[in-house]
Amino acid sequence: MVIVSSCRVIYGDTDNMGIVYYANYFRFFEIGRNEYMRARGLTYREIEAKGFSLPVSETWCKYHKPARYDDPVRIETRVVRARGARVTFGYELRDETGVLLAEGTTEHGVLGQKGRPVRLPPDVLEALAPEVT
Repeated sequence: MVIVSSCRVIYGDTDNMGIVYYANYFRFFEIGRNEYMRARGLTYREIEAKGFSLPVSETWCKYHKPARYDDPVRIETRVVRARGARVTFGYELRDETGVLLAEGTTEHGVLGQKGRPVRLPPDVLEALAPEVT
């Protein structure tokens, strides 16, 4: 399942060349991830209330075209893998015409209340399970 969310590039996202600073693409990925989870019936707050956290353990991004100040951007988010104590999200950031600006992934570990790796609880695993095509 792909969940699509959108936002507009704010001035603070850009560098002195007027394009989105490379690290801010991960902020767009986080917007997409939050909206993905919300669309699947979860929020970080609810996961944390159950005693779990999902810290980022690995990131990757390939930049194709620059986004600039005030550009509307579309964030397409999906779960690539959800197993055991790991969840990997995939992202495509596109402009309003559908041109690919950037693509990437974030991998998250699952930690319990004591900060140790634990398996995803069944209800969270079910909500985050990628659809088989």
